[in-house]
Amino acid sequence: MVATPLLLWDVSLPPEWVATFVQTTDVLSALIGLFIAYQAYRGYRRNDSRPMLFIAIGFALALAVPFLFLLAFVALPFVSESIAAILGQCSQLFGLVAILYALRMPA
Repeated sequence: MVATPLLLWDVSLPPEWVATFVQTTDVLSALIGLFIAYQAYRGYRRNDSRPMLFIAIGFALALAVPFLFLLAFVALPFVSESIAAILGQCSQLFGLVAILYALRMPA
């Protein structure tokens, strides 16, 4: 007799609530990232602080721009999933490097 593993759901597709949760948190992350970038930009304008400018750019690149690439993949039929994923990952990486640079930069 061949033993079959116990499967709670189809492993190829997550349950609907997981997909809904992931989509909701993606939207919230993008909105919070834009809010942080806006606040950092206001700090840059108020205090003329270059590190705050790089923090603003970093948060926008790390959280908001990848979500825009995801929307472009969903809305535009000619954008491939792999290109959207690669551009999103590069944007996140550059955003984190900008934040790291801001933290190491002299005020």
